[in-house]
Amino acid sequence: MRNLFVAVLALTSLSAAPPPRPESDETGTRLTVELDAGWRFTRSDVRDAANPELDDGAWDKVTLPHSFNAEDGERPDYYRGPTWYRRPFRIDRIEPGRRLFIQVDGAATSAQLFLNGQRLGRHDGGHAAFRFDLTPALRLGRNLLAVRVDNAADEAITPLGGDFTVFGGLYRGVSLLETDDIHLDLMDHGGPGVYARLLRFAGNAAHVAVTVRVTNDGTARRDVPLRTRVLDARGHVIAESQGFVSVEAGATTAETRQVIIPTAHRWDGVRDPYLYRLQVRLGKDGDAIVIPLGLREIAIDPEKGLLLNGCPYPVRGANLMASARPGKGTAVTPKEIDEDFRILREMGSTGVRLVHFQHGQEAYDMADRLGLVAWTEVGVNSKVADTPAFRANAVRQVRELIAQNYNHPSVALWGIGNEVYAEDPGVARTLEALNATVKAADPSRPTVYAHCCQADDAPKAMITDVIGFNRYFGWYPDQANKTLGGWAAGFHAAHPHRAFAIAEYGAGGSILHQEDPPRPVVPASGWHPEQFQANYHEQNWREIAAKPYIFATFVWTAFDLASGGRNEGDRRGINDKGLVSYDRRVRKDAWFWYQANWSDRPMVHIVGRRFRLRPSADNQVKLYTNRPTAELWVNGVSQGRRAVLGRVASWSVNLRTGENTLLARVPGTKGVWLTDSIGLNYAPLPRMLSASGQIADPIP
Repeated sequence: MRNLFVAVLALTSLSAAPPPRPESDETGTRLTVELDAGWRFTRSDVRDAANPELDDGAWDKVTLPHSFNAEDGERPDYYRGPTWYRRPFRIDRIEPGRRLFIQVDGAATSAQLFLNGQRLGRHDGGHAAFRFDLTPALRLGRNLLAVRVDNAADEAITPLGGDFTVFGGLYRGVSLLETDDIHLDLMDHGGPGVYARLLRFAGNAAHVAVTVRVTNDGTARRDVPLRTRVLDARGHVIAESQGFVSVEAGATTAETRQVIIPTAHRWDGVRDPYLYRLQVRLGKDGDAIVIPLGLREIAIDPEKGLLLNGCPYPVRGANLMASARPGKGTAVTPKEIDEDFRILREMGSTGVRLVHFQHGQEAYDMADRLGLVAWTEVGVNSKVADTPAFRANAVRQVRELIAQNYNHPSVALWGIGNEVYAEDPGVARTLEALNATVKAADPSRPTVYAHCCQADDAPKAMITDVIGFNRYFGWYPDQANKTLGGWAAGFHAAHPHRAFAIAEYGAGGSILHQEDPPRPVVPASGWHPEQFQANYHEQNWREIAAKPYIFATFVWTAFDLASGGRNEGDRRGINDKGLVSYDRRVRKDAWFWYQANWSDRPMVHIVGRRFRLRPSADNQVKLYTNRPTAELWVNGVSQGRRAVLGRVASWSVNLRTGENTLLARVPGTKGVWLTDSIGLNYAPLPRMLSASGQIADPIP
């Protein structure tokens, strides 16, 4: 097999790097080497850092993924500025007719790449993958890759605002890609160079158009065989198209072929997330790639909501910021991304809103596999700059979003922005440019904008095909005079032909703050009892659950998240509106409320378990369940069986002084009982005042 480099990464410091992934039937002659180990890093702007002769021995040793805000991302003064990464690798032989590219899966927020001191280019935008051709700057022997990464605010790079920490760094993977001179287009906005589009269903058959972008980096015109195959879930070839594509030297050609799948198995969300694989190959043994293929039809009706394959599909779920963890920031592993999606699915989610920018490919892959209908959006958030440079950057980022995620069946909507506060003409110009770009690139999916903080029918809310609303009735003081259900009914009555979703609703909830019943909460305060959050979600979900015209509802937010500018709840730097704690260890009561309403899997959960020390003997005990009846025991004594109404059952109980054991039981399936238990401690408060107001029973 032809090789560009034989002893890749042979330097001693790089011995932990994996070998090249070999040629296979799925990747052809394309080779991939992951560059995760062996990096040097400095959180400073070093002059001449791209010089291969610079001594970086005093720099930190890091492994990707890496964020330089992993430790300070929850502080208001977290670092935003330039940094440098350096990484050597070795090339033992340069084979004619082969090329080497670098792929960066995420560099926040701006990155400049250098190879052997030669500048390769710059990428502005921290959330999309991008590539550069290394071939012209390669040397035999030792090569030095240097990357300047800067997460400082820049008026020409979106997002300019947002209630979240901007974690800087090479926080996803970096890899080398080796291909033939003639290859699938690797410079198509970071995408695979392949676009598969369902044309129609005809009876049981599915007609799919596959557009393949082919690049010829050679010196002469080439006529190369192009083969497209569809493989079912068992790996059997069920459809195929073959032909030739002609590409001039130094050019890229787009060729569209049609394949017909005779007995199509539809991707049907969580009901049946069936995936095919689409394999595209150039030549007998040339460049090749495999992408997911899900066959589905999605429509949004202003009365019936979202229709998946012609049937109503209630989209309910939560907003997911880029997966992050304490001490890591956004530099997480695929295993941790997998964990986030499985927590959402276990809750009963049928959809997910991926905010407030493009996510890594693992997120979209998980949505495909689990059947979650996804809203994904470009990072235009809170603020725009009315300049050609900013608009050009936003347009480029939305093109990257589409090119890299076009083939994911889970992606149902392209979002062009989130709650931009200003109302000047520049906002409309930016949103209109983004909407036009999306409609030109992918007319098959609707566009959406998440609207907030102005009139429901403000002009900027009407630019996209459908609308999402961020509404926090019952939480923020300026939204205290309405209810979510009443508002939704009013908007639908006033605009019966406008399809809309609730893109955000939520309330803060600290697992360290316990109060039952909770008093009214001041959001900006240091008191966010978990019970208030649970009650908020009980009320709001009841109001919107029976309104099918709301095509999607997304809780803000799935997980607590880092927001360096916040100072509320139980600590600084955290937005605690998550249904699950930032470290993913604790699922709050509100999470179980949604599981009781959304999941078909039998469950029971006693509410208020973290309020262990009770000041009163008399308590109201509540549980969530999706079963028809429930029974509660206190210290081994039954408190009676109750009918479950609206997923809730409750009892008035009297606790004894000291430890108490509460056990709930509900009928499961096949005669198996489901149980949940908690421990509560009743400790009477010291009686400090007598009836006459004098001190009585003082603490000794």
